[in-house]
Parts: sequence; C-alpha cells; structure tokens
Amino acid sequence: QLKFLFLSFSVICRSLANSSCGIKRKSPLQNLHLSRSVHHPYYPSARFQRPPLRISIQQFSSLNRLPLHKTKLLNVKHGYQSHRNFWLARLASRLLRVRYLILGSAVGGGYTAKKTYEQWKDMIPDLEDYKWIVPDFIWELDELVDIEKLLKALPDADDLAKLMPDFEKIGESLASLKGFLSPGSPGETAFRATDQGYENDKQFKKGLLGELILLQQQIQQHEEEARRAAGFSSQQKRKVSDKEKIDQLQEELLRTQLKYQRMLERLEKENKELRKLVLQRDDKGIHQRKLKKSLIDMYSEVLDILSDYDASYNTQDHLPRVVVVGDQSAGKTSVLEMIAQARIFPRGSGEMMTRSPVKVTLSEGPHHVALFKDSSREFDLTKEEDLAALRNEIEIRMRNSVKEGCTVSTETISLSVKGPGLQRMVLVDLPGVISTVTSGMAPDTKETIFSISRAYMQNPNAIILCIQDGSVDAERSIVTDLVSQMDPQGKRTIFVLTKVDLAEKNVASPNRIQQIIEGKLFPMKALGYFAVVTGKGNSSESIESIKEYEEEFFQNSKLLKTSMLKAHQVTTKNLSLAVSDCFWKMVRESVEQQADAFKATRFNLETEWKNNYPRLRELDRNELFEKAKNEILDEVISLTQVTPKHWEEMLEKTLWERVSTHVIENIYLPAAQTANSGTFNTTVDIKLKQWTDKQLPNKAVEVAWETLQEEFSRFMTEKKGKEHDDIFDKLKQAVKEETIKRHKWNERAEDSLRVIQHNALEDRSISDKQQWDAAIHFMEETLQSRLKDTESVIEDMVGPDWKKRWLHWVGRTKEQNIRNETKNELEKLIKCNEDHPAYLANDEVTTVRKNLEARGVAVDPCLIKDTWHQIYRRYFLKSALSHCNLCRRGFYYYQRHFVDSELECNDIVLFWRIQRMLAITANTLRQQLTNTEVRRLEKNVKEVLEDFAEDNEKKVMLLTGKRVQLAEDLSK
Repeated sequence: QLKFLFLSFSVICRSLANSSCGIKRKSPLQNLHLSRSVHHPYYPSARFQRPPLRISIQQFSSLNRLPLHKTKLLNVKHGYQSHRNFWLARLASRLLRVRYLILGSAVGGGYTAKKTYEQWKDMIPDLEDYKWIVPDFIWELDELVDIEKLLKALPDADDLAKLMPDFEKIGESLASLKGFLSPGSPGETAFRATDQGYENDKQFKKGLLGELILLQQQIQQHEEEARRAAGFSSQQKRKVSDKEKIDQLQEELLRTQLKYQRMLERLEKENKELRKLVLQRDDKGIHQRKLKKSLIDMYSEVLDILSDYDASYNTQDHLPRVVVVGDQSAGKTSVLEMIAQARIFPRGSGEMMTRSPVKVTLSEGPHHVALFKDSSREFDLTKEEDLAALRNEIEIRMRNSVKEGCTVSTETISLSVKGPGLQRMVLVDLPGVISTVTSGMAPDTKETIFSISRAYMQNPNAIILCIQDGSVDAERSIVTDLVSQMDPQGKRTIFVLTKVDLAEKNVASPNRIQQIIEGKLFPMKALGYFAVVTGKGNSSESIESIKEYEEEFFQNSKLLKTSMLKAHQVTTKNLSLAVSDCFWKMVRESVEQQADAFKATRFNLETEWKNNYPRLRELDRNELFEKAKNEILDEVISLTQVTPKHWEEMLEKTLWERVSTHVIENIYLPAAQTANSGTFNTTVDIKLKQWTDKQLPNKAVEVAWETLQEEFSRFMTEKKGKEHDDIFDKLKQAVKEETIKRHKWNERAEDSLRVIQHNALEDRSISDKQQWDAAIHFMEETLQSRLKDTESVIEDMVGPDWKKRWLHWVGRTKEQNIRNETKNELEKLIKCNEDHPAYLANDEVTTVRKNLEARGVAVDPCLIKDTWHQIYRRYFLKSALSHCNLCRRGFYYYQRHFVDSELECNDIVLFWRIQRMLAITANTLRQQLTNTEVRRLEKNVKEVLEDFAEDNEKKVMLLTGKRVQLAEDLSK
C-alpha cells in the first residue's frame, strides 16, 4: 500500500507540473493576484520598473524514473506598491496542495486495496464440500459438558495458594485447565481419514490425557507432603480440612477425567466411522487415488518368507514381533481378541486350545475381515456365522499341524485381520506355559512349550507381552521367571495383569495389586505395566459388551479412585496403543540392520558360487527339478522316434530267445522221433495249438513290455556327452522305477494276439524259394547254436581233451574220467545203430554198465542215462544239420508235396511256420507299442513327476549335493 501511495503522489505531482507548463496559462500566484511590490528608496515606482526575471522552475518527484519537465518563465510584475503581509495567502496555497495529495492517495490506495481483496478472495478454495469432515458432535460440546458447573467447582489459584504455599504449581495447572474449558477459549479439532490425521488425533488425545494425568500426579505428590506435615499438632485441624478439600477436588477431577474420556471415545468412534467411509470411497474409486500396499502388510509378508525359509526358527532373523506369552488360561487369547476387536480364537474351559504359534497381522481397512496366508477366503468378523467358521478353521489347522504322538506343534499359522481403527502390528500367540503334564498329553509337552517360547523370546528385538492372571496367587506364576531369564533388564517386556475385577474381589489387600503394577512384587522388570479386564468369563460375550464392562468397572473401581492405578495403565485400548508404539520403534531400529546382515550373507554365498560353478546358473532345487522334468519328458518323447524296423527286430530276436528252448525241446525233438511225416505233422500241430492257447501270447506280451523297459531305460540313462548333468541321475532312476511299477500292459492285447499267432502257425504254404532258403538259414542257425551249447555241456562233463591238457596243463577229475569212459561206450552204441531212438532201454543200460565194470569203472545207471541224453542230443543235431543241407534243393519237391521223392523236409516247414509267427507277432506288438503303450507310459511318467513335485521330501532325497544346497541358500 505504501508503494501505491507513492505512485499516486507522483501522478498528482506530474499533473500539477503539466498545468503550469503552458504559455498562455497563469501561475497559481497570478490567479490569486498575489503580485509582489518592491520598494526602493532611490527609484520611485512611477519611473522605474524592474525587468522580468527568467526563472527556471524544475519539478521533482519521489520516483526517480518519472521524467523531469521544464516550466515556462513566470511573468512577474514589479512596481512600487504599498507594503502588505500575504503570509496567510501563501499558507492557504500550500494547504490546498496537501489536500490534493491526500485526496489522490486515498482514492488510489482504496482502489488498489479493493482489487487486492478481490484477488485474494478468488484464491481461497470453497470449503463447503468439506463440512462433512467435522461431525455435528463438535458443535454440541457445550450441551454435553456443563462448563459452568465445572468452573464453579474449581477454586481460584489464589485461594488454593493460601491453603498451602506448596500448591502454586497446582494453581497454575488449574488455571490452564480452566482456560481450556472456558467457552471462549480457542480449540482445534481436526479429523482426517488418512494415517497422518489418525496420528494427529492420537497426539491430541494423549496431550489432553497427559495434562490430566500430570495434574493427578501433582495432587498425589502434594497430598503425601501434607501427610508428612500432619505431625505438627498446631496445624492438625487445618490439615484435616485441607485433606477434605483435596479429596473433594480429586474426586471432581476424576469425574471430569472420566467424562472427558467418554467424550474422547465418542469422538474416536465418530472418527472411525469417517475413516471407514473414506476408505470405502477409495475402494469405489471416488477419489481416484491409487492405493498402495500398507507397510504392515509388506512387513508381515517378510516374516512369512522368513518363516518358510526356516520353519524351525533356527535362522534368528531378529525382526520385531509382539510375542504373547503367559500361563495356561491366563487370558492371553482374550487380550489378543480385545486388541483385534473380534472373538477369533477357539475357546475351551480349562483345556489347552492354543496348540501351535498363531501369527496375527493387524492392519487398518474399511471392513473388519480376516483371512489366512494360504487362502483367499475372507471371513467377515461382523457376522457370527463367519466368526464360528473362522474359529473352527483355526482349530482344524492347529490339530492338523500337530504330529502323531505330540500335543503341540512348532508350525506357525499365519492370519491377517483388517478393520477400521486397528493398531498396526504383528503378534504371535504362543501355547500357554504349563507346570504339569496331564493325561492325554505327550510326555515332552512341557519342554516343547518352553522351547517354543524361548525360541521366540530370545529374539533381541521381540516385544514380550507377559500375561499374568490377576485372579490367582502371584507365587503360582511360571511365565514371569521365564520372561525374566530372557529379558532380565526388562527393556522389551510389557506386563499385563488380567482379570483385575476378580482380583479386586478376591485379594484381601488391594496394595498387592498396586505392588504388581508398580513392578515391586515380581523380580522381573518391564517397560510398562497394565491392568485390563477381558470380560466376565462368558465365551458368548461380544467385544462391545466386554469394553463397556471394562469401562464401567474402572469407573467404579477403588483402585483408580484411591490412585493405586494410574489412568494410563488401565483398559486394553491404552495397552494396544503402547504395544503399537513400542513395536514400530523396534521395527525402525532393527529392519535396516537385519537387511544388511542378509545382504552380507548373500554376498558370501554368491562369491562361493562364482568360485565353484562359474559357468552354471543359480538353480535351486525346484528349478533343477523343473529342468530334469523337461529332460525326462523329452526322453520319453524320443521313444516315438524309434523306427518300426528297430522295434520289430528287437521284438523278434527277444521273443525267439525266450521261446526257442520250448520249440526245440518240447515240439521239434519229440516230433522228429516219429516214424513218418504224417505223424510228424500231426504231433507238431497238436503241440503248437497247445502252446498258442496257453503260453505263447503271455510270453509275447512279457517280451514286448521288457523291450519297452529296455528302450526307456536306455534313453533315461544314456549320457548326452558334455551336456550331461549327473545331478539328475538319481531322480531319473527313481522316475524310471516308479513308472515301470505303475505301468501295466493292456489286458485285451493277449486275446487279439492269440488269434493272430494261431492263424500264423496254421499256414504251411511257402510261396517262393527265397522264403524256403530263409527258413533253412533260420533252422541252421538255431541247430548250430544248440549244438554249440551241447558241446559245451559235454566238455564240462568229460573234462578237457588231450590238446587242452597238453597246452594248458590241466587234468580231469575222477568223475570226469568216469563220464569220459561212459561217453566212449555210448558213442560205440550209436555207431552200431544210427537209427537208435532217443531213449535208452534198460537192457542197454545194463550192457553199458557191465562193459565199464569189466574195464574197472564203476558207474551208476542214472549217470549213464544223463550222459546218454547229451550224447544223443549232439548226434541228433548233427544229423538234423546234414539233413538241412540236403533240403536246400528240396523246394521243387515241396511244391509237388514230396511225391515220388524219398526226401522229406517237414522240419523246414516247421521252422518256416515258427519264423513267420515270430515276424507277425513282432509286427503286432510293435503296433501296440507305438499306438498305445508308449503314450500310456508317457502319461505315467507325467503323473510320477507331478507326484514328486508335490513331495518336498522326495525332492530333497533325489536332488542332493553341495551345488544344490548352495543354490537353495542363495534362493532363500
């Protein structure tokens, strides 16, 4: 405004200067006819006139940037006039100029001020839309609190100072309280829906409550001083009257405090509703504000990850938790429910209900809900049905976590509870400490509970919430000794005395409760001591009814009236605020330190990995299992790439190795002993039919299944060169064995295969010479193989011949000598009769024995028959091979059915039938393999891998080694 004043002043000066600069204009002095007469003694006025003076008048301004203008010369008439005094006229002209200055300044300044006011008014936002933030209850405080009555009840500071000189501080406190409660005093009540607003509201309440608490403490202090001064008899009556006034004042202050506490609770409830409304609007997108995950939720997820990292809690992560410990049935669960504002835990009468640690994450949200870490179902805590379902689910999870033969479990159940007005923290409810193991409990139950409690409490950053039952004798407490061992200095312990209502009734001396709360009765130390009431013991009570009962009890309790308990030491609400503040203080101090420790551990692990496995990726056990799974599935798919020719060759070869002995011993040899071709063919047909109906299809299926196993094993165990990773060998072997155990061949395959084999064996028509030669070749290979085996058996029986004895310096045993003599005698018998049958007659056995005895060799008839079997077998096979050579040119006679020919080649036809049956069977089995069984095997492999993927113990057993363990540590 001063700037605008100077500006207007300069404008006026410029206008005045312009008015006096014209040629034809007259100066203000001329307008007023104020001409100046000059009297001179020598020059009379009639004859002499002074020439006009040329005076240059310059205009000056307070603003240097305004230009300066030169004025015209003033024509002043000089003459001899009578002397007059014109000082009054000159003064008037100066005043007129000041008037113009003041008038111009006022007009310019007013206009500028009005324009500035309009600009500021436009800049102020419209606050009409935010009236809903301040509830109507604020404007009705005068009706709720009788201010006049309270002011009358409070004495003035001077009167109180007269009563006792030491009460000057009390007078000052009363004056400040009186000024605060006066209707015209300024006050600030701000309610915001954000977390910052909630913290301000807390600080506001704490400030007012702290003032009242300080006032109460000062009153108690001065009362004690008054009692000490009561020993003087001269002032005894005066002290009695002063004491009565102090008691009256204290009661009035207590009533005021309780009344104000109710008002704060009502404001808090109103604030909670407003916060809930704002959060709901955020969920619906009214404010279009992007909601981020809250800090407490992220912190809880970190604790869950660390819990999964080491379920036995051996890692000692040292991150803060609120550990709730106490004796059994001391009220731990009830305190936790009051903090969570919901009856969420199962309850029992004198029975152990908490069988495993329960981690409860409290956070703020628009709706009061609960959900488990591993489940997406939300339980609405405002509905009794959902509360009952939640309690039942917690009980089921606890019982499932307890292993057979145990009573409690170390497995942690993670639960998250959200709701408006909840204090954000993480609490762990532990099983109650017991003194005696009762029937039905495991013998180590007591030690297990102690070990679980110690494991959680030895965390240097864990906040220990020690729960003590106030209705029982303090000497029976077990948990206080345990807590004092874990935290002897009490730097992280908060003591809570429950069931104070029962304690007040049952305890003969209320001073005992005061000693407990002051920390003088127990040897343990604590940060703070609290007294709470968690209901009347009825499990059907609601949280609201318990809070009302707790408030009513402390309003009427003598413990609070007689100042045995402080106002900030009672109610679960104050306890919740204190625990939350302590929890977040611990979090701030320890999270960064713990993160640095984990970073250092990871750096060491990474360095070790780079030194040992520089060219390999860091794959943990699950990632390695997925890699092995893909490799196994690729190898199973490789079975489909096997060529049909390879399948059929393997099947035909394996099947003949399996059935060749039966064909030679039970079909070909008995049929060859017949007298003619007709009998030979009949015998062959009968035996082939019996074999096909009973044994052959089953043998064929077994051969096919074994062939599939061999190929599957070959692909699974085959090394892939440099890319082969032997860390998967145990897993692949286990998958192969489990798959083979589960896989079963299709039962209908044998029936269809039997028909095919029967039709193949019934066919005797050889179409061309090539097939005939192939049959002869097949027969020769088979007979030569059998002859070779027979020669080996005979050599073992009679010992080495003379060449081996001379070259290798070996001899024959006594039994080998006897068998050699028997062999020579039997060979003579065959030479005498080349058409000798396969069996040796009894008289022939006797003849051979007597001949040997005549040479001094005593033999047993069984030895003679056993030796005869191998000698005749060799003779027969050699004869069959020579006959096979004769039949090479017998295809022409076969086409004529051996008419007019002494050559009979029925054995060649038999082997052709066997060979064709083997080829057809191999082809059929190959089709079953490629079309059905390989796919079923692949399906079984996938099922086995899925089962192994869900079995962590199996993976730990099959994927082992330093590399796996190091990768696991890095992943964690």
